[in-house]
Amino acid sequence: MASDRAPDRAHDVVLLGATGFTGGLTAEYLARHAPEGLRWAIAGRNAEKLARVRDRLARIEPRLADLPLLTADSTDPASLADLAASTRVVVTTVGPYLTHGEPLVAACAEAGTDYLDLTGEPEFVDRMFTAHHEAAQRSGARIVHACGFDSVPHDLGAFFTVQQLAPVDGPLSLRGVVRGSGTVSGGTFHSAMTQFSRARQMRTASSERRALEKRLGQRPEGRSSRAVAGKPHKDPVTGYWLLPLPTIDPFIVARSGDALAAYGPEFRYSHYAGTKTLRYAAGGAVGVTALAAAAQVGPVRNLLLSRIKQGEGPDEARRERSWFTVDFVGESGGRTVRTRVSGGDPGYGETATMLAESAMCLALDDNPPTSGSVTTAAAMGEHLLARLQAAGLRFEVLD
Repeated sequence: MASDRAPDRAHDVVLLGATGFTGGLTAEYLARHAPEGLRWAIAGRNAEKLARVRDRLARIEPRLADLPLLTADSTDPASLADLAASTRVVVTTVGPYLTHGEPLVAACAEAGTDYLDLTGEPEFVDRMFTAHHEAAQRSGARIVHACGFDSVPHDLGAFFTVQQLAPVDGPLSLRGVVRGSGTVSGGTFHSAMTQFSRARQMRTASSERRALEKRLGQRPEGRSSRAVAGKPHKDPVTGYWLLPLPTIDPFIVARSGDALAAYGPEFRYSHYAGTKTLRYAAGGAVGVTALAAAAQVGPVRNLLLSRIKQGEGPDEARRERSWFTVDFVGESGGRTVRTRVSGGDPGYGETATMLAESAMCLALDDNPPTSGSVTTAAAMGEHLLARLQAAGLRFEVLD
């Protein structure tokens, strides 16, 4: 069933950043999979580059020779206001979001336009909540961050696992274990280095968010949902050595637990990387620690950032060889269930799939009534899960 939100807009979906690497893959996915009735457009700063993207898309689907091109710039608030007013859903791949993202969030919150991004930056997400959540609630806009590998497999995987344990009427402990083979995108690397260099600012943004949530009554009474930092150990269920992952994913999952009563009265989530041997787990810990230390030294951080460019990515052959799994172990009321989400190239191919399907889900599906800053599970839940399964991502119960 198609959504009836803002039916008078010229477009259903606008993709900002289609001239970049991940944005280009997202545009190609839409070219291959968008239904004929979807009114979509691509946007960016450079009309000539946009025209070249359109030419490429028209080779995939000839009717896209007339795909609308919109000019917009993150440094020009008026252009972003016009963009937001023209469409029901805006999708942006333009990061790092802490640097470039807020003007578009503000424009969408004011215009009542749904917003999607690929951010993995906790500070950005928290700052957007404190600055624009209330405006988005008033306008009816849904602000949905982290719609790629950060954090769809984890958020929807947790959602799927909770379903297997339903009904949950007592404490529920869930852990997610990530494994994979793929290349970290330039945008992800730049975002991670920015996070590592801004630990104090991240703590401040998180504290300000919690204060506003408390004032707004955002946390449900009689229930609690938290991300819990685990410790390195060997998992008795999966058999993997586990290394706590300092990513945005556990925060997103915990916010879904806050929003959805199905997660039970006391929900706890821990997030790990999994390795088959202790040696690899130890090596991963050393690597993360070294990057975090390097991020604190400006010249070293800048040197590393200059070596890994944004907007670039691996070729198709390399992406075809890449894969990921996220295993979940849920325990509640004496029951244990293990599930798995798996797919292909996490950083690029599957991220483009997740982002495009999230955009079409918001634009076309009869989702739960939500507004403000919401997670993928809270905003789209069952509909997005069904779309991702149809798109080839696997959600399965192992035991």
